[in-house]
Order: sequence, then C-alpha cells, then structure tokens
Amino acid sequence: MERKNNMNVAVIGAGLTGLTTAFYLKKAGIGFQIFEKSDRPGGVIQTHHENGFTYESGPNTGMLSRPEVAELLEELKDDCTLEPADETAKSRWIWKNGKWWPLPSGVKTGITTPLFTLPDKLRLLTEPFRKKGENPSESLAGLVLRRMGKSFLDYAIDPFILGIYSGDPHQLVTKYAFPKLYNLEQDYGSFIGGAMKKARQPKNERDKKATGEIFSVEGGLGNLIDALVKNIGPENIRLNCTDLVVQKNDGYYTIGNEPEKFTHVVSAIGGYALSELLPFIGKEELSPVLQMNYSKVAQVSLGFEKWEGIPLNAFGGLVPSVEKRRILGALFLSSFLKNKAPEQGALLSVFLGGVRKPEMAELTDDEITQIVKEEISEMFQLPEFNPALLKIFRYRHAIPQYGFESDEKMRTIERLEMQYPGLILAGNIRDGIGIADRIKQGKTIATQLTNKYDK
Repeated sequence: MERKNNMNVAVIGAGLTGLTTAFYLKKAGIGFQIFEKSDRPGGVIQTHHENGFTYESGPNTGMLSRPEVAELLEELKDDCTLEPADETAKSRWIWKNGKWWPLPSGVKTGITTPLFTLPDKLRLLTEPFRKKGENPSESLAGLVLRRMGKSFLDYAIDPFILGIYSGDPHQLVTKYAFPKLYNLEQDYGSFIGGAMKKARQPKNERDKKATGEIFSVEGGLGNLIDALVKNIGPENIRLNCTDLVVQKNDGYYTIGNEPEKFTHVVSAIGGYALSELLPFIGKEELSPVLQMNYSKVAQVSLGFEKWEGIPLNAFGGLVPSVEKRRILGALFLSSFLKNKAPEQGALLSVFLGGVRKPEMAELTDDEITQIVKEEISEMFQLPEFNPALLKIFRYRHAIPQYGFESDEKMRTIERLEMQYPGLILAGNIRDGIGIADRIKQGKTIATQLTNKYDK
C-alpha cells in the first residue's frame, strides 16, 4: 500500500500495544518506526518450550472480550492459529477452610455453595432494588459491600482481583478498573438486572465475535508476537534502544540522536518510565501518571511429567486474602489448552506477591521454591513434589493498579496530549490491562490516526 507521506509515527515499545498499533498503521499505509529497549519484541509475552512443556513467562491466556481480538487473529490466520480453551476453563475454584470449592455458575450452585453466608445470599435477592452509587471514585470493595455483602467480597471479588490485578479491591476504583461493572450499575441500576437486560439486547455480527472465551494461540502466545512481527516487518522494529529519549522540536519529534522526524509519538511503555522518555514534560506535570502503583509478582511455571494430585478439572484456583496462604493462586494450563505438558502430566502457573505481599516477589529462588513446594503439595494433595520443570519469573512492575489517582491521571493524559500535538500516551496506563484491552487500544489508535489523515 502506498505510504501517506504527510505522516510518520514513532511507536515507543514493542509490546502488544505497540505491535498492534504498528500492524494497523502499516495496513493503512502510514509510515512508522518501532523503538524497543530490549533485545526482542513482545514485551512480557514470551513462550518457552522445554522437556515436553510449553509455558509462558508473562500472560498465560487472553480473553475474547473484544471483537478487535477476533479481528486481529482473523487477519493473522496464515501465521498463527487461535486456540480456544476447552470447557474445563469455565470452572474456577476458590480456597476456603482447607478445601477447593467451585465458584457458583448458576442459581442452584449459588444457593448451595459454602463460599457465601446465608444473609448475603438472601441479600443478593434484593440487589436489583438498591439505589445506584453516586461516587465515581468508589472503590470496588465499597461497591461490592454496598450491593452484595462481605462474604461476596471475601470469597468472590477479592480472589478475582488477585487473579487479574494481583491487587486490593479496597484500592481499585471500579470506574477505571472494571468499567463494564461500573456501567451496569450506572446504566441499569443493578448488576443482576443490568446483566439480564444486556444479555437480551440484540448483537450485531461484530459484537458476537466477543464471546468471552479464554484463548491462547497454538504453540503459545509467542506465536502471536512472531506473526505480528512478520507482518509489520522486522526492519521496522529497532531493538536494543537502551537510552530512549523523545525530543520535542518545532512541529515534529525526534528520538535520541536519530535524524528522522516524526509527526506523532505513540508511547506504549509503563507509566513509571515516562519522565525519562519525555524530558520536555516536567515530573510535576506527569505526577498523577507517575504515582500509579504497580504490583510486584513472582510467577512460577511448574511442570510434572505425571500428575498425582487431585484432578485439575478447572481453569485454576484462587486464594482469598482472608485465608492467609502464601500463594495468590494457580492456573491449570494443561487442563484446558493442548500440548502444554506430557500426556499424563500437568503444567501449572503459580503466583506469589501482589499489592498486599510485594516482599514475596523479592524472595530468593530457594525460598520461593520451598513455599511453592509446601503450598502446592498440601493444597493439591501431592504425595511427592517432584516437578520436571520449575522456572521462576519476577516482575517488579507486573500490573498497574487503577487506584484513586485514576481520575486525575486521565485528565492529565488528556491535557498533555492537547498541549503537545502528536503525542499519544497509551499502553496499560489506561484503557485496561488485559490482552484484549491492549489489542483494542492499539487498533483504536491506528484507526484514529488513519481517519485523521484521510480527511
């Protein structure tokens, strides 16, 4: 496709956001260059193959929660293949009083489950009739306590938040961390009533692509990155850019000592690194973005050639904070995705740390190994702990927390983008943290830039 000569975009960061942005810029014929500080594209997404196990050091799965995900995978179908999770992934376990319990998936199991108290179960019947909240900065914990009760917070929402954000529902603002949930109450006055009404609304063919299914790609998520790089063109990605600095000039931007001029800069890096990347913006101006907290997490990929513990017939198990265990939970990847472990084996991904226990991610390998051995052996009734694979990955800035600074942060981003035309502050500092959110954001940015210059 012929390049649009009036536009040249610098994309900072070759993670999923940056690669998706570049993929659609190339399709539109817009000039771009990706700058990445590390020696490989993909950000935290990386797939490993070892001794019959296929494991990830980063996100393990995505969710088809946005039509943009299905659309991107359709466009990349010649280079990577969608792998939907099987039915096992629909079941989630919650740890309570020394035992795993399935999270209820319907009315009957909701009534009989020991996870929630009887008063809270009865309270749920009146949830559709409660007044909607009026505080746009209300925490997720505050909203759940107001509408559902403490046992739902302790044994549904808290472990759910640990699984997604490795965070604390008392510190996450619903409007930004879970906008769909916030909008259910604001638009319909109720979670239950709103969900039922939305389910009855007709969907167009594009909306139907957002099935909500858990997915990976065949061979691992690294193949998605490889497919994007192939279609973008490796020559358009500059790696090992260790001293990335954007300079603002009169009507254009430059990157480091590069002579090339850029009309636009799309930043797709962590908020904590923005002050070094954008020295023309004062730290005080960036303060609301820089203040955003990140969870620290240690992820342990654990592979067994022969699994002898309890059957792992679920997506994974989450551990509520009130249970005082030393792990956040585990995903049972070989239970719902193909070729993750030998036929009689198992592949788990175990998580430690998070906002409440960041020190866990700083422990030595031996200390983490011992904790995982003790916790997994007891919780999954393993007669012997003899993994064929044990790999530890640490993330100092694992997941951004959309906390009480979020409103001011978003106003700051909007103000800076207006103050510095051509600058786009993207990445997981806004618009969600999941794979689907990153793909949607990247496509949206590329579409907006394309539309602007097609007028």
